[in-house]
This record gives sequence, C-alpha cells and structure tokens, in this order.
Amino acid sequence: MITDKYEQMRGDIEIMDNKTPKVRVTIAAFLAVVVFLVISKFVTTPESVQQSFWSLIPPLIAIILALVTKEVYSSLFIGIVTGSLLFAGFNFEGTMTHIFNDGIIASLSDSWNVGILIFLVILGTIVQLMNRTGGSAAFGNWASRRIQTREGAQLATIALGVLIFIDDYFNCLTVGSVMRPVTDKHNVSRAKLAYLIDATAAPVCIIAPISSWAAAVAGFVEGENGLALFIRTIPYNYYALLTIAMMIMIVLMNINYGPMAVHEYNATVNNDIYTTPDRPYRNAIDDSQDKVGIVADMLVPIISLIACCVVGMIYTGGFFSGTNFVEAFANSDASIGLVLGSFSALIITMVYYLIRNALSFDEMMGCLPDGFKQMVPAILILTLAWTLNGTTASLGAKEYVAGVIANNAAGFASFLPCIIFLIAVGLSFATGTSWGTFGILIPIVVSCFQTTDPQLMIIAMSACMAGSVCGDHCSPISDTTIMSSAGAQCNHINHVSTQMPYALTCAVVSAVTYIIAGLIRNPAIGLICGLILMFAVMMIFKIAGKNKSVPETAKVVGAEDVNYADKVDNYDV
Repeated sequence: MITDKYEQMRGDIEIMDNKTPKVRVTIAAFLAVVVFLVISKFVTTPESVQQSFWSLIPPLIAIILALVTKEVYSSLFIGIVTGSLLFAGFNFEGTMTHIFNDGIIASLSDSWNVGILIFLVILGTIVQLMNRTGGSAAFGNWASRRIQTREGAQLATIALGVLIFIDDYFNCLTVGSVMRPVTDKHNVSRAKLAYLIDATAAPVCIIAPISSWAAAVAGFVEGENGLALFIRTIPYNYYALLTIAMMIMIVLMNINYGPMAVHEYNATVNNDIYTTPDRPYRNAIDDSQDKVGIVADMLVPIISLIACCVVGMIYTGGFFSGTNFVEAFANSDASIGLVLGSFSALIITMVYYLIRNALSFDEMMGCLPDGFKQMVPAILILTLAWTLNGTTASLGAKEYVAGVIANNAAGFASFLPCIIFLIAVGLSFATGTSWGTFGILIPIVVSCFQTTDPQLMIIAMSACMAGSVCGDHCSPISDTTIMSSAGAQCNHINHVSTQMPYALTCAVVSAVTYIIAGLIRNPAIGLICGLILMFAVMMIFKIAGKNKSVPETAKVVGAEDVNYADKVDNYDV
C-alpha cells in the first residue's frame, strides 16, 4: 500500500512538473495583456478608440489568449474587460457597468440568445433521456454492426451533417448526439468528430436555400429578391463546397496532419479518444449501464426533434397563416422555432418512454437538471462570447470595417472576391460571428456593384458568406464552434487547435479559387480548378505524412494523461 501510494504521488508530481511550462506561458501572456492595457491608458481616449483599429483589439486579445493558454473562459472574460476599459476610458465605474449591465446582463436579456440557451437545455435533456434509456448505446451497437470501419463511421457523420441543413445549432448538437456512440465504437477521436460536425454545420447551411442562414442573408439585401440572390451565390461559395470535398478526401485517403494527427494516433493506437486529461462531459457517458434500450429509443426522439423543429421554424415564418413554405423559412425566427420544436419533441419523447415503460416519471424529471449540467460549458462560453461580441460592437468595429471596405473596394475590380473573402475571414475570426460579418459586408458589396457589375456583385456576395463561415469555423469564440465542441463532447480548445489547420488549408485553396472566379466569372470552371488544387494539396499532405514518424507527443499527451485523469478521480488525500 505504501509503495502504491508513493508511486501514485510520484506520478502526480511528474505531471505537475510537465505542466510548469504551461503555467509560465499563461502567466507571461496575462502579464503582457496587463502591460498592453497600461500603455493603452495613456495613448487612447473613449473617443479615439471608436470606429478604429482599437475596436478589434478585445476579440484579438481573447483569441490569442485562448490559443496560448488553452483556457477559454478567462480568455473571453479578459477580452470583455479590455473592451470595457477602452470604451469607458479606464474609468472604474464605467468599466464595471459596461462589463455587467451593458455586457453580460444585456446578452442574457436578449430574446434570441435566451431562446438558444433554452434550446440547448432542452436538447441536453433529450440526450440525457436517450442515454438513460439505453437508446444511444442501442443505436451505437446497431450501427456498429452495419458500419464496419472507421471510414464508414466518419462518412456516416458527414452524410448526416449534410442531411440536417436546417440550422447550424440544431445540426451540431443533433449530429453529435446521434453519431457519438458510433464513432466511439470505431475509436474516432472526439477532436475529429468535432471537426466533422463543425465542417458540416455552417458550410452546409450556407449553401442550403431552405435554412435559417438563407433567411438571414436574404434579410441583409435591400432592393433585391434576397432569396433569389442567395440561390445564385451557391455555385460560387467555394469555401463551403471545398470544405465538404476536403472532408471526404481526408476520410477516404486517411490524411491527418497538425495536432489532429496526435489525437487520431492516440485514438487508434492508445484507445484514447480524448488525448488530453480534460473530459468536460465525462460523467455523461455511463448513464445507461443499468438499462437495456432499443434502437427506437433513440430514433423516436431524433425524428421527433427534426420534424418538430421544421414545423416550429415555418410556424414562426407564417406558414400556417398562408405564407408558402420557402418564404416561411426565409422569414422564420430560428431561436423561437427551435425552442417550440425541441419542447414539442421533449413532450413526445417523454410520452413515448412512459408508454414503453422505459423510464419512470421521476427518472425523466431527474434528467432535466442533468441535461442542464451537461450544457453548462457551452452555455458559459456562449454567454461570454455574446458579451464580447457586444463589447466589440460598442467600440464601432462594424462601422470601422465598413468604412475600410467602402473606401477601397471599387479599385480592386476582378481581385475583389478574393480580397472580400480574406477580409470576411479576419472579421469573422475576430468577432466570432459569421452572421454579423456578412451583415456588415453584403450591404456594402450590393451598394458598390448593384448597378455597375451585377455578376461581380454575386461573386463578391458569395465571397462575403464564404469568408464569414471560414472565420467562424476557425474562431474559438464562435458560437457554432462552441456548439460543435458540445455536440462532440470534446474539450473546446482541443477542437479549435485541431480544426484550424484544416480550415486554413481550405481557406488558402478557396482564396486562390476566388482569384480565378474573379477573372473567369464562371462558377463551374472555378470549382473544378478548386477541386484539382485541393486534391493536389491533400496528396502533398498524404506523401508528407508517410515520410514522418508517429508524433512523439502522442505518447506523452495520451496514455500517461489518461492514467493521470484516473489518478485525479481516485486519489484519496
């Protein structure tokens, strides 16, 4: 016993020693922010930061801190504090008011935001119900008998993500809850699952005419048929189309690079689908140990959820008041529609389980707080991200970027689509909102080229949307990135760090493709060139991967840290 205790303590000490460099980096990063803020106090005024480059500093600080420290909560909050200090001219009272009254409280008072949070809680409850009945495990067993390979599990995830094109929030959480048991069976890392979910959420919604995204884009266009313009932009939305093609190539060619290679190595060799010690949803895995469910226990809730959410969205768009289906979707309120749909699906699910005697009423009520607890990480990050976005808006970031584009766009002619794409990537990455980004840029593009060059207007609009999705795809403060982490039950920073190299690869190929599109103005030729270039890039990564040894860090970060996680859980001081 003494020897075992000694070995256990020695292992803990070794892990703590390994974490020392990370602590030093974190302290250095925070001190750098403090020094920056001290300097800023003497070189800025509340007036000078408005509608200037200073308005982009808070989200940039939050993003850099999140990537450096691997800790998202404090990074987001420091970004909020930075923006509030700049807004209030470093006045203490004004800063505190802006952080809480104008920031966090205002974000949680917004009806759209509250609707999304309610949807999250209800969906978390439905997932808990499916787990508690054994429905998720039953579906996993059923699917694993039919999906025999890791490639099949990943392709099935992509296919389901493409099919659920109604809304990105709904997509992220539904695909995650359905496919997680299947990918776990085939040792697909949670980081890879999160990437597949995220890459089939916004990129699919932005090319689906019947989706909440189509409705949003249509609403940003004045003086034109917004939905008709949206449909015309689809063939030019190269980032979305190339992302889907890239996913299929990665799966079929078994290509993993960057941090994802470490996660996939650990999953396949060490049977560790998490890699890092942090398991934010670990307690949600073993709920169904004492239940023997059937596949219908999962299919009934999921099918009900899809059907009810569709009905809920078209209801908010006036379908039952005489509006046609397409216009109802274009005018829908996704927040309210998803709440109505998910609540209806929850009632149907509970009635079904009561009829089947799968759960008692008391057991189902016990799933309500468990579902809420499961979504707490996503809710907290979303709240902070929304607050940071509001803080950035209060500094005039939208007006600053709009002015830069309006003053310089017309002179770039055929290269405008690529330039607009890159600007949209940067703005969406910094603010964490794709809707806000193309809400800024699309009206500018339309006003610049609506009468002078309508064809270029369509290509530039598509570049706006593609760049917005790309930046949103990369950003650690993006709500869809956060939701994808929640849907895959993956550590958020793991998801961001593993996904970014893939998203940037597609971004580079898309930028080149937009240069071609601006010159040729033929969507088919541009897409073919993009696909050829993407395949060539994937082949380069494939060949480079064969010549590279297995990542040494996988052995350090993987199995040892799994043991460490077990030690933390079982350690008796």
